[in-house]
Amino acid sequence: MSLFENALKQFDKACKVMDLDPNLQAVLSKPKRELTVNFPVKMDDGSIRVFTGHRVQHNIARGPAKGGIRYHQDVTLDEVRALAFWMTWKSAVVDIPYGGGKGGVTVNPKELSDGELERLSRRFFSEIQVIIGEDRDIPAPDVNTNPQVMAWYMDTYSMNVGHSVLGIVTGKPLDIGGSKGRTEATGRGVRVCVEEATNYLRDKGVFTKQNEQLTVAVHGFGNVGTYAALLTAEELGMKVVAFSDSSTGVYKEDGFTPDEIRDIMDYISARKTRLNDYDGEVNFKKITNDELLTLDVDILIPAAIENVITEKNAKDVRAKLIVEGANGPITPEADEILNEKGVLIVPDFLANSGGVTVSYFEWVQGLQYYFWELEDVRNALHRKMKDAFWSTIKTMEKYKTDMRSAAYVIAIERVATATRLRGIYP
Repeated sequence: MSLFENALKQFDKACKVMDLDPNLQAVLSKPKRELTVNFPVKMDDGSIRVFTGHRVQHNIARGPAKGGIRYHQDVTLDEVRALAFWMTWKSAVVDIPYGGGKGGVTVNPKELSDGELERLSRRFFSEIQVIIGEDRDIPAPDVNTNPQVMAWYMDTYSMNVGHSVLGIVTGKPLDIGGSKGRTEATGRGVRVCVEEATNYLRDKGVFTKQNEQLTVAVHGFGNVGTYAALLTAEELGMKVVAFSDSSTGVYKEDGFTPDEIRDIMDYISARKTRLNDYDGEVNFKKITNDELLTLDVDILIPAAIENVITEKNAKDVRAKLIVEGANGPITPEADEILNEKGVLIVPDFLANSGGVTVSYFEWVQGLQYYFWELEDVRNALHRKMKDAFWSTIKTMEKYKTDMRSAAYVIAIERVATATRLRGIYP
């Protein structure tokens, strides 16, 4: 199945649970708008290369489209469509006034110089400008894009319209309208879900150990995984025993201290390297990514890429709690296996919605030209995530279903209600 077909399968399951009107189901299952652009970029050697990019707006019934732009050699329209689809439900489940959007360019950015990357970014953003705007569609960083790319986007759009537009993208550097707390936001949202899910499982008698005895493994050591690992260890006091990137996994039976995690983060960031090349002072055992996913731990946080837990390895997963930091890390078939085993899965579009939530805060700050303090951002994020988590738990228990379907039910009902109230025009 394609990624979008996987997403639709989960969506259809939730629609059946809530007995949604088939007409509304048909409307909500389709993207509103898809734009594919083929655009030229002048390379450093004087040659011209033509790149392909996409921007998909899935639904805008509750507000402007919102979602990141990724640069990756495997970007396809199907992938972007699925991610835009998830963004609709992600915004709705935390109850922020956005719809779903996503974008991507098929390129390996590691093969480009800084100058080539800037020219590609500016040309792509100019090409998709026909459908974006601070009141229509607000992009953000994603895989292989960062605050610098957002700064180029913001400047390109602002130059094209003749004045500075702070609200056109989120995830910008602080000096040009970014928000405090945005870099850590997705990982912090995962950390909130870990805390609340742990409390829930304690109430149910599944977890009997205290936080410092609970073991955690994090699959993925990018932005989401690093902050999820750090904050889970530092603020919750849990024992993070393993984490990994695409090069290798690292394991430490006694758990990595927050200082050790931070040391590894700083080492990798400063040298622009990967875990396999780490040569610092922290000692650990190397393991494979496959081994990490099936470690005997209490909590597993898949925070890298999609479809890493499948019907082939789901039966070997030993964690009692999975908090999805990545988009679509568990296939529908694996979902069924894990649910039958009694594993609580906090679904991706709830667990990793901290990023879009703080993006919303940044957008509001940009529109008002009034900026918040870090603790204000963190407190507002915590409230949003906690409310969304417990609303999902109540819906799960009401419908006697799994947590993913419950989160879909909440999100679908909010978007469906907006669609019903607005009506079909003309």
